[in-house]
Amino acid sequence: MKEARSAVHAPPREEWQAAQRLVQAEWAAQGAWGPPLELPLGELPLRTPVALPADAPVRQALRVMSEQRVGSVLVLGSQGELQGIFTRHDVLERVALPGSDPQQPLATVMTQPVHALTTSDTVHDAAVLMSRHRIRHVPVLQGGRVVSVVSERDVFALHHLSVRHVGHTIAAAQSLPDFQHAAAQIRQYARHLMAQGVQARSLTALIVRLNDQLTQRMIERTLAEHGLDPREMAWLALGSEGRGEQTLATDQDNALIFAVPDGGDPEHVRQRWLGWARRVNEWLDACGYPLCKGGIMAGQAACCLTLEEWRQRFARWIDSGGPQELLRASVFFDLRALAGREDWAEALRADVLARTQASPRFIRQLAAAHLEHRVPLTWWGGVRTRHEGGGRWIDLKLQGTALLVEAARVLALAHGVAATGTPERLRAAGRARRVPEAEVDGWVAAFDYLQTLRLVQQLRADTPGHPNRLDVRRLNALELRMLKAALAAIRGLQQRLQLDYLR
Repeated sequence: MKEARSAVHAPPREEWQAAQRLVQAEWAAQGAWGPPLELPLGELPLRTPVALPADAPVRQALRVMSEQRVGSVLVLGSQGELQGIFTRHDVLERVALPGSDPQQPLATVMTQPVHALTTSDTVHDAAVLMSRHRIRHVPVLQGGRVVSVVSERDVFALHHLSVRHVGHTIAAAQSLPDFQHAAAQIRQYARHLMAQGVQARSLTALIVRLNDQLTQRMIERTLAEHGLDPREMAWLALGSEGRGEQTLATDQDNALIFAVPDGGDPEHVRQRWLGWARRVNEWLDACGYPLCKGGIMAGQAACCLTLEEWRQRFARWIDSGGPQELLRASVFFDLRALAGREDWAEALRADVLARTQASPRFIRQLAAAHLEHRVPLTWWGGVRTRHEGGGRWIDLKLQGTALLVEAARVLALAHGVAATGTPERLRAAGRARRVPEAEVDGWVAAFDYLQTLRLVQQLRADTPGHPNRLDVRRLNALELRMLKAALAAIRGLQQRLQLDYLR
């Protein structure tokens, strides 16, 4: 092991952000990319919105839409406030098909509430909103009033690939090659966004959103072929997908809750669900989401259980699990429903949180398991690296983000925090423990910075088989200093856990 020595201090938020931008800019300089998506919407050219009062007749809206050649009009209240939107879809579903009176006011047929943003929100925020709700236009507000409308064309004018394009590809997927094509588009789109300066947390959230859509479509497509009812199951995302923190190099972590009909044989029903779940796991693997080496997948019998069986499994982990067993089971505590019965997942999570809060032994064991993996930083601020092949290597996941993920999980389960995302867990637990805000900011900034380094390293793809391994010699002085600061923040968090749970 080789050490790089330097004093470490806690940088201000602006310095963290500058370092992230520098890492991304250096990578983006390798290719030609479009304009930054972190641009505030207020800095885009204003587009006068097409709007009508709420009491205007539908006939007038249809005439305006035809004359202006637009697909929608905004609907405003008496004080100019945004009340709704009237779209081509509304024309078909609420006017034409029902045979409604074209003289009725827009207020009776408009869509509400409207998904809107403000001038201080970014172009990336608009892209995420369009993806999430599958819309093409977003009103922009200032002081509660509509000042402009941003379209998908505005957001992606210089790119042949848009978030809506990817979404349409996913929605239209029928065969395995279709899903493979959609998965490739997700990775290509992520490269665009990373180069445009989208922050790591926003980018991973979008990657997860698109991966969710792909998996949901795959589940929908294959369930019918197997004659299974989506109301009788819940597909659970675990680990990084459950936390909403997937990067580009990620394997599968998933599980299944299934119901047994009255009088049914649980093992017979389980086998039916397993046959289907294995197919989904295999298709995801073919799309570039590798099978979990630890077997944590819905297509494995140990991860395909009834709700009561899952409750018993968690109860055993919490009441009698040892440190190493808990460490292997830890990804299950990040569960999130991806398809099917979301209420089952919520009930299970609530039961788990109630148990963990009431079990100091469990929290102590989980903290002990985590603290066996110390941050690669010497007491005088040097980074411990592995000297191999002429490089000085650090694993940004195992020796960086994973440590923050584990620590945040301990704190969340100790304090009954329902959130699964690492930054959200850290902030909620920090408030519960009355940790100084600046210290919590440091934990979150460290996580975001390490995620940025991971994403760039994965996009470089110059370390086959080791997508999270970084040669620290590639870092400039600022980047190396921020890496040390991130590791120092983790060490401070681990010291807190040591004092709070193991002394």
